[in-house]
Amino acid sequence: MVLLRLLVLLFALVVSDLHSLPWFINVSESQGPGTVLQFFSFNCSSYTPTPTLELLNVQPPTTFFNPPSLARWQGTYVGKLTLSSSARLDALMVNHYKLWLKFTCGNYVTEGPLFVDVQRDLSHIQCAGQFASPAGEMIRVPETVRPGARLYILLLPGLELHGAQMSIISAQDPPHFPGPFSINEQGWLQAPSQGLLGQAQKVFQLQISVSFGQRQSCQGMVMVKVLPVSSSQVSFFEQAQNITIPENLAPGSEVVQVWARGVNLRYEILSPMPSPFFSIGHADGVVRTTAPLELARTPGTVVSRLQVKAFERHQPWDSAELNLTMNVRLVNLWPPRCLPALLVSQIPETAPVGTVLTTLTCEDPDSVGATLDYKLWFRSSSDPASLCLYDRVLEVNATLDCDTPGSCFQHAASILVLDGGQPQMTTEVPVLVMVTPVNEFSPACASRMFRVREDAAPHTLLGSVVGTDMDYPHDNIEYYTSGGPSTFAVDRLSGEVHLLGPLDYEQQRVYRLTVLLIDHGQDQNPNCHRSGSCTITIEVEDVNDHAPECEPPFQELTIYVPLGRSVEVTKVSCRIPQEPQRLAFSYSIVGGNSQNRFILQGAMLVHSDLVLGPFWPEQRNTYELLICVADAGPSIPHLSTTATIVVHPVFWKASREATSIHRTTVPSMMTPMLVTDTEAFWQPQPWFVVVLTATGALLLLVLGWLLGRLLQGLAHLLQAPSKLAQALLLNTIQGTKGSLEGFMEVPKMEISQAPSSIKSLQHFDGRAQDSRTGRDYLFNTCTGARRWL
Repeated sequence: MVLLRLLVLLFALVVSDLHSLPWFINVSESQGPGTVLQFFSFNCSSYTPTPTLELLNVQPPTTFFNPPSLARWQGTYVGKLTLSSSARLDALMVNHYKLWLKFTCGNYVTEGPLFVDVQRDLSHIQCAGQFASPAGEMIRVPETVRPGARLYILLLPGLELHGAQMSIISAQDPPHFPGPFSINEQGWLQAPSQGLLGQAQKVFQLQISVSFGQRQSCQGMVMVKVLPVSSSQVSFFEQAQNITIPENLAPGSEVVQVWARGVNLRYEILSPMPSPFFSIGHADGVVRTTAPLELARTPGTVVSRLQVKAFERHQPWDSAELNLTMNVRLVNLWPPRCLPALLVSQIPETAPVGTVLTTLTCEDPDSVGATLDYKLWFRSSSDPASLCLYDRVLEVNATLDCDTPGSCFQHAASILVLDGGQPQMTTEVPVLVMVTPVNEFSPACASRMFRVREDAAPHTLLGSVVGTDMDYPHDNIEYYTSGGPSTFAVDRLSGEVHLLGPLDYEQQRVYRLTVLLIDHGQDQNPNCHRSGSCTITIEVEDVNDHAPECEPPFQELTIYVPLGRSVEVTKVSCRIPQEPQRLAFSYSIVGGNSQNRFILQGAMLVHSDLVLGPFWPEQRNTYELLICVADAGPSIPHLSTTATIVVHPVFWKASREATSIHRTTVPSMMTPMLVTDTEAFWQPQPWFVVVLTATGALLLLVLGWLLGRLLQGLAHLLQAPSKLAQALLLNTIQGTKGSLEGFMEVPKMEISQAPSSIKSLQHFDGRAQDSRTGRDYLFNTCTGARRWL
């Protein structure tokens, strides 16, 4: 038992607190003096005076409760309320007490009620009172009572719930009894069917047995004394009364006092019996309440009809009855109660109009089922049209677009619930609606074009990709490249496009880069992203970074220059391999052009000699020309290269010699033709090299022998050029007329006069085409001899 009390104390320390008043506790009517009804725990600073706990009053007034005690336990003050030594709880007499408590801690004072409900204890139901005493219950009835009238009601509290069986077990044999008395299950003792006339002054002893439950019973005695009828009469001043009382009357409150004519009167309630809500004073006739009349809990109390009996104390049969109608008026005590008491909802901004956020359930404790009024009141500055209230249903009323800064995200409002009582009471239900962002739109960017020089350095900024996103926060985008060349990179946050590697206009002029845009931080779900893309075009601007290359870079040529004529030497062939489309070049002779005998006509090198006359020098010169070839056009800078051309000019004159035999006319102007021989390269097999080496050795021996023979005839051969030169000079002096014939005849004559050995050794080292006839011929630059092909 000590352990149980300790657990109760600990539980009280945890859950009891004066701020949770009022309290409702239930106590069984079987509890006796000293029973602990409630523990209280209080916090009070040690620097304040000793706190106090007082019992201010009890309704209805009684001495059943001791003043509460207060003790300190482990830094906390614990109060205790117990039943006093005079406590005799009876649920039938009073089943509800209201105790008013006051706690004082220094300057801090708080008060609160404690409601004690007395519960019936069915395990202790038994026959009690005068009925169970040895003398029994004495009742007095007039002899004029009508036959079968109700004489007495045996009240055994609680037995009516157990279906008690009652019977008279004592003998009722005539002639002492005029007839048998009877008792029913409700405990109504009824007069004999023959009546009691003539039985005055007689006392009938009735032994009554009460059986209930399994093998449970009790017995008692009722003594019925028949009294003679007197001349006095009891009566009420009025036969009926209508009384209206408020429902908030406390138990034990006085309702009305009834008066009747008579001497030494007593009052009792005949119906209903027992009366659950009202009692009457036996001596004064004051009707009081015995329980709360809250219509919300007990709607049947709105109208109560009581039948009150007034009778003389010593002659109970002399009585009168009064009908009381108690009308309980509704008092608006409590505001409406709502579930939930706080509305917190979270919806996405894409919620359609008409989306139900919550349904409020409210009721009026004072009047269950009464109609309530609902009003929506906004606290924040947000658009009040965003939400609406239809009866008890809170719905979305407009589009919840949160893509404008500060447009929504939170709606604070209140629902005011008003009842129809007097005075009207209101309950406020706070409403907080959180609108969560939804990633609705994909980021986008416009295609752009950037231009960059091909000689731009790495990390050069080309431009920026500007992405847009309509979701809030706006333009919260990251940039990435989707494939594409690694020559360029896009900054993840700013969208700036940077150059990472070298560019070459000749290899690639245009780059297309796909930029991927991914938004973030625009949805309640951090993993929800949208993406978009656009293509940027990067054009590489040409920069002149390759010098021309000439093929071949070095040439050595021998030309035959007639007197007073210009001769095309060669065409300088240059190109830029990396830029084959670039064909515009400028040419200039920057060195080796002594006497200015060479000029450039575009890419053509021309030997120009306009000097005419007999004093033209016969000589063979070598010119090493340096030709500067530079690219031309808008691209800068202009790069150049130098080609070297070694020219061996051979100057010769046209001659004429008259003969009487034959005359051939040759144009005075003959343009030599440069014959280019292309030698193919061949790499033989090793075995062939060995055979060729052996064969070459034998061939060298044969050539050595032939060379010796040739040297012997060389002296004779050197005389022939001297004679031919004289003939050419003579032809020049005679004039231009017939020069062609002399030119043709002299060689013929000279050749015909030459020894046969010289003819066989004739060597032709040039080839040309006759400009008149178009016929090709070979010629010897030393002798001037020709052979027609």
